Amino acid sequence: MKDLTVGNEAKLIFRFALPMVFGMLLQQMYHFVDSIIVGRFLGKEALAALGASSPIFYALIAFIIGIGSGATIVISQYFGAKDLKKVKRAIDTIFIFLFGASIVISILGITFSEDIFRMLHVEESIIPLATRYFNVFMLGMLAFFGFSATSSVLRGIGDSMTPLWFMLIATVINIVLDVVFIVIFDWGIEGAAWATVIAQAVAFISGAIYLTRKHQLISFNIRDFVFDKELFLKSIKIGLPTGFQQTFVALGIMALVRIVNNFDSDVLAAFTVASRIDALAAMPALNLASALSAFVGQNLGAQRIDRIKKGLRATLVMAWSISLVVMLTVIFFGDHIMRLFIDDANVIEHGTNYLVIVSSFYMIFSTMFVMHGVLRGAGDTLIPMFITLFSLWIIRIPFALFLSKHFGVNGIWWAIPIGWSMGLAGSLIYYFTGRWKSKSVVT
Repeated sequence: MKDLTVGNEAKLIFRFALPMVFGMLLQQMYHFVDSIIVGRFLGKEALAALGASSPIFYALIAFIIGIGSGATIVISQYFGAKDLKKVKRAIDTIFIFLFGASIVISILGITFSEDIFRMLHVEESIIPLATRYFNVFMLGMLAFFGFSATSSVLRGIGDSMTPLWFMLIATVINIVLDVVFIVIFDWGIEGAAWATVIAQAVAFISGAIYLTRKHQLISFNIRDFVFDKELFLKSIKIGLPTGFQQTFVALGIMALVRIVNNFDSDVLAAFTVASRIDALAAMPALNLASALSAFVGQNLGAQRIDRIKKGLRATLVMAWSISLVVMLTVIFFGDHIMRLFIDDANVIEHGTNYLVIVSSFYMIFSTMFVMHGVLRGAGDTLIPMFITLFSLWIIRIPFALFLSKHFGVNGIWWAIPIGWSMGLAGSLIYYFTGRWKSKSVVT
């Protein structure tokens, strides 16, 4: 556990975020290894199938993950207030909720996967590959939610290092199994899905055993779990807007894929690779924002508004510095990175254009997410939800549709930073109203 209410703000946030950055880096290795091996050994059609599957998977889990984020904020604020009994109750409650949700999502995903791919106008030649990959992936929902919940809870109480070790285990297993299942056993695209499912399961089980034995607040003895209705409702109150926000973001990505599918499968394959590189590039800003949320949660619980403002300034400086370096790297070496995944010249050209256009606005993106980090840490999640919905559905999707008709594929890519810019404007305006300071759940 780490008390974030005392000590140098910049050092605390940086040290708290660093393991999370490495953890997400390892997590992105799942997607990188899957994409590289699938693209190299199974071809661009299989690579496009991965790209078609990702937004559907995200759409199915987004609402539940959003609700879980509300519990994380509740945990961090009660930990900041030193109320460990309620911290334990909140942890039990969120695990019970997520375990039940994982079963429901698995059933829904497998039942409707093929229909959803057709709704997105995925090419008929791609649908069988995408369905086979996606259905295997759905079988791993329990392990996915279990490990995600464990990591989120630990971050809420100031421990961002422990999840890193178990993510390292999962990444190594995933890489090895990708090679074994796809290259040696020739299992096709299902091999990539099974590698990820097994790796997540091992990470979750290992983490559960370790935490049961070593951690005083977490026990994976089901008989000892207690569902606290009051704390769950508090989590819902905070997490519901984030849940809706995440869901509409996921649906927005599906809508973007639907627009991408107006072009050929080369564009979908390029979008698959470029968006995964983009996700890796955006990772430092996302993790700094998550670290700031935990910092804000604890300090708001301790009534230290002065520390929150200092933490925000320090986080912005770190985010801007990293974004500048990442932006220059992606702009100058984007085409070389694309070639790691596939040799097709047309796919590489579309993907490189995406990277150059989108990466030029990483500083805007990072600022927007850091500002959202403050608001979420304070428990003020409703306004960020509306800001996200506006920037996505009123700006990005209509612009992508309009610009793609007039400027082709690059018009879709330009719509992404346009949406970010509008989202940042809304976030800054709301932050300076100061209303987020009154949203603490601790009374």
